[in-house]
Amino acid sequence: MRDRSSKSASYSVDVVMMTALGGELAILLARNSSERERWSLPWRIPQSGEAFEAAANRVAQEALGELPAWVEQIGAFGDGKRHPGEVDVSVAYLGLVPHETASPRAGYTWFQVADLPPLSPRQRAMVEGATRTIQARLDQAPVAFRLLPATFTLSELQQMYELLLGKRLHKASFRRALQAAWLVEPTDEWRSEGRGRPAQLFRYLPKKRRRPHRGVRFDFLYP
Repeated sequence: MRDRSSKSASYSVDVVMMTALGGELAILLARNSSERERWSLPWRIPQSGEAFEAAANRVAQEALGELPAWVEQIGAFGDGKRHPGEVDVSVAYLGLVPHETASPRAGYTWFQVADLPPLSPRQRAMVEGATRTIQARLDQAPVAFRLLPATFTLSELQQMYELLLGKRLHKASFRRALQAAWLVEPTDEWRSEGRGRPAQLFRYLPKKRRRPHRGVRFDFLYP
């Protein structure tokens, strides 16, 4: 996915797009034809006058056909580490994609984070930075909700938090924390989950509708 202008450009915009597939986090990679590695993160050289975030959105649009549910800058990466475009500096973004819309275009494939193919050293550092960003932002931003459909059960939400944290949560404490933080609200819909009674569906409660001075801290993890 080399740009013709990459040799003369000094920086690139790379996007680490994540989704949840099969109970695991997955990252979208593009197949290469000429770089040392067969796969790379989606990246592009910003066009003249194009802002970094606009370039990141363009990269995501090319790969997915739509924008991610959530985009945030991770930071700038350089330090002499090799990049597929041979640029000096790369500005990396994290994009979260709900699993039901995670249908990439031809040439792009989802890989589980635990089983990624070889990447250039700089892009490998971006993947590690994206993982740290998610965990750091989990109690400050609606990260988990951006990987879920519009409505979900509380069990599905807890499973998503556990996936992102890499740790198990105590069910009762998790639900008390949600209630204290006013993060979700119930809908009138229910969904059957196995042989038990149907589970009520919830949705993310927009920030402007939440009560003030309520944070959320999931500090009740099992050892």
